[in-house]
Amino acid sequence: MDGKKKEASMNNHVPQVLKELFGYDTFRPNQREIVEAILNRQDAFVVMPTGGGKSLCYQLPAHIMPGTCMVVSPLISLMKDQVDAARAIGLRAAYLNSSMSGSEQARVMRELEANQIDLIYVSPERFAMEHFLAMLGRVKLSFVAIDEAHCVSEWGHDFRPDYLALSEIITRFPSLPVAAFTATATWRVQQDIIERLRLRSPHRVRASFNRANLFYRVLPKDDPEGQILAFVAQHPGEAGIVYRTTRKSVEDTAALLAEEGIRALPYHAGLSPEERATNQEAFNRDEVDVIVATIAFGMGIDKSNVRYVIHGDLPKNIESYYQETGRAGRDGEPATCLLLFSRGDIPKMRYFIDQIQDEEEHQHAVNCLRDMEGYASLNVCRRKQLLGYFGETYGQENCGTCDVCVDETDREDATREAQMVMSAIKRTGQTYGIGHIVDVVTGANTERIRKMGHDQIKTYGVGKHRDKRYWRFLIDNLLAQDMIERTADRYPVLKLCAKGEDVLHRGLAFFVLRQKETRAGRRRRTVDGNANPELMNELRGLRKRIADESSVPPYVVFSDRTIHQMAIQLPATDEQMLAISGVGRVKNERYGADFQACIRHFRKSHPEVTPAHPPSGDLFAQEAPRRKRVLKSSTYEATRQLLSQGLDIDQVAARRELAVNTIVGHMERLIEDGREVVLETERYIEPLKRAYIEELFAKHGMEALAPVVADADGKVSYAEARLVRLHMRLNTHKVAGS
Repeated sequence: MDGKKKEASMNNHVPQVLKELFGYDTFRPNQREIVEAILNRQDAFVVMPTGGGKSLCYQLPAHIMPGTCMVVSPLISLMKDQVDAARAIGLRAAYLNSSMSGSEQARVMRELEANQIDLIYVSPERFAMEHFLAMLGRVKLSFVAIDEAHCVSEWGHDFRPDYLALSEIITRFPSLPVAAFTATATWRVQQDIIERLRLRSPHRVRASFNRANLFYRVLPKDDPEGQILAFVAQHPGEAGIVYRTTRKSVEDTAALLAEEGIRALPYHAGLSPEERATNQEAFNRDEVDVIVATIAFGMGIDKSNVRYVIHGDLPKNIESYYQETGRAGRDGEPATCLLLFSRGDIPKMRYFIDQIQDEEEHQHAVNCLRDMEGYASLNVCRRKQLLGYFGETYGQENCGTCDVCVDETDREDATREAQMVMSAIKRTGQTYGIGHIVDVVTGANTERIRKMGHDQIKTYGVGKHRDKRYWRFLIDNLLAQDMIERTADRYPVLKLCAKGEDVLHRGLAFFVLRQKETRAGRRRRTVDGNANPELMNELRGLRKRIADESSVPPYVVFSDRTIHQMAIQLPATDEQMLAISGVGRVKNERYGADFQACIRHFRKSHPEVTPAHPPSGDLFAQEAPRRKRVLKSSTYEATRQLLSQGLDIDQVAARRELAVNTIVGHMERLIEDGREVVLETERYIEPLKRAYIEELFAKHGMEALAPVVADADGKVSYAEARLVRLHMRLNTHKVAGS
């Protein structure tokens, strides 16, 4: 078969793989074009926001193309989760990093050379190792995918020198296509990435930066820990990330949340690597709800069900802010991004910026901070500002998903107050900063004011009827609306602009937008729609138990969006389960029977719950008695045949590369269908314990495992309970058939 025919054949195979592997009927915007470019062996440069589906763009062609795709990923801590997620859908994936033993690394390298791996994740540091490059020369590579490609650019928000070595890929492997992916990049950074990686006429995709499911809100910061606590308390049981600037503020905030009964842990560079890894793993596995972190936490998290991101302090630039808020709502469900803003954060940021020696780099950092300051202080559509920064025009007047656009603010005439402030600025010679002007307006009795004679000017104390927070808020608005400006000196001072003179002397009106007291921080967006909340909790609990048994994060089993759809559609057959977005063939084989059983049990005790759009063949919508179901899937038959050959459960699981719990699920389905299966229960559970578990089933019934496991109070695992239930059903089946 010639090259063009091979390419056509691979492209025709794409829709089938999309459905069977990932469980999706259609691509998201831009995905198909990227996949086809890679399949056609063309370089690609992709700017796609977090949650846009970047991983599918290289995982799908990695499954189709002969050979191994090498994925360069920046953080070792993320690789295991990436590999777990890839394996969960049926990809042959592995990683190589320094956390592995020598024997583990040797095993992976043998599998690589034997062409037994679809995806190999490596760090940029490993790519720079000469012995690794020599080994790659013996491997059949299909293409190279570079994740977080902005790390190669010194103008990017997370430059990493180790990424510079990746420019050698084209030299070492000139026939390999290279695909570079990043979630955020200005036009300047994009061009820098392409040049540094030496991409050859790449297929360029710049997806929209618009994350429609994210709600953006900015609140004046006055009591950050109290404000953070109030917000988190309004979102019980939901996963969230809180970013703070310093290690101390991280520790203090995490401690406060924990004291209030919220499951929260800290994450910062001052913790030991072991503690950071433990805390991150607890968050990934839904064992804690909140991680309070410095910006050291972010790229190492692939958790899809983060429902909010809070910035308790001002980020250093919009790219970082966008990247960090992008950790929310990766599953496409609604999520909230809250920023607490105080102009007092700016001098702290400027202190670090002023340590930069290179003049061009220093000015770039100053400009970035100024852009971030403008976003936080200017009361216009937050979404429009974010997209505008990345060169994208938002065509609607009202986005409907930010505090400004949903009328969480009141327009207030502040002309008189603005004149007070600007008069104080002018009468003090336009040579003082924000703090001094606020002291003058509020009539503070400070030594500096008395020494300069500013207690004698006409505007001294004219604003003492309001607190200092209000006057700082007003100055923020004057700056944001170009009424006044602040110099870029090391000690910035306030000066009047032409528009400010019009307000001060010519009667131009000045308005501010203020957060409504009755609504600030109270807006909640449900992620459950018309799904039954009790069923949602049961499905999430089942997901957590399966994830724990498989040693993977819960979102690797199924995303919140998929769980949500299950709770609405109530799938009762394999066909219906496979119609749920995010349920592919492999995941259905591994987990489908468990989730169907959970839904069946729930509907028996809640007959009023029906599917939103009853699918054809809904077993619970039929009036006629339920007839024996015919198993259409070959996966159950494959399990039955191996068992009939005398293999035990462990051997069948190993042969089929499935979890033991999945094989037990297959056996349960086979029994329901009247098939013969053999189980040597005593091989797995000693008789006394089995009798104890049988008593628990007699007490709680055999429909659900959770009550039995809970009643055992840690003495019985989910897998043990399931095995005993299978044993009991086998005996019942034998009695009925005798």
